[in-house]
Formats: sequence, C-alpha cells, structure tokens
Amino acid sequence: VRWVDDGQALSSSEAARWMDVTFSNYQKYGYGMFAVEENSGAKTIGFGGLIHPKGQVDAEVKYAFLPEVWNDGCATEFVRGLLEWAKYAHGLARAIATVAPENLASQRVLVKSGFRHSETRIESDETRTEVFEVQL
Repeated sequence: VRWVDDGQALSSSEAARWMDVTFSNYQKYGYGMFAVEENSGAKTIGFGGLIHPKGQVDAEVKYAFLPEVWNDGCATEFVRGLLEWAKYAHGLARAIATVAPENLASQRVLVKSGFRHSETRIESDETRTEVFEVQL
C-alpha cells in the first residue's frame, strides 16, 4: 500500500465505508473496485477497478498489487484488460489515472497501456499529482 493514500491499512470502519462506496459505484455506474486473483484463482494478489472520486466525470483507473508480483507484467495486463472491459462492456470513451510523481513504475504501466501524461495537479496540501489520460 506504499502508493495508496497514506500507506496504512484501513481500519474496520474505513473498510466498511470503502465497501459501501464500492457497492454504490456498482449501482450507479455498473462498475467499481474488485479483487484481482492469480490466473489459477488460488490467491488474491491485489485490487483494482474504475472509480469516480468525488463525483468526477471521468472514470479513474485504480490498482494496487502485492510487492511479490511487481515487475512481472501483472499490472500492465490488468490495466489493459480493464480498459478493454470499460470500452466494450460499459461504452467508456476515456479514462484517467492519477499517480504520485515518485511512482515511476505505475507511470510506466500506464504508458505501456496507452495512457499519456496530460497534466500535473497541485493539490490543496501543495503536493503534486501526475494525471494520465487515455482515449478508448
């Protein structure tokens, strides 16, 4: 969870709220976050999906994987598959992704998956967020 929010695991109440938001997204958009398993289905190796934080118009790609599967192409395979599914199952024409400037690995995953850097946001706490976009 190094690159997820503050890097700390969710409390029980935060996890319950996260599940409520996820169920709400599925009701509203037909998609949300889900677990990612190994091809064999034997082990959950991460999570990912599409969200609309704070009602944002564009669907945003989110994902996180266990360190043991980093650098094996899993994230790129997931993002490419997610984008295909978003386009063909939900008719999405565009998606974005936000990344910490230091998270070069995720930036490479996004570029390999067809995204291009579109802007650098300065957040309210003065931190930077890199924004990537893709046309589907």
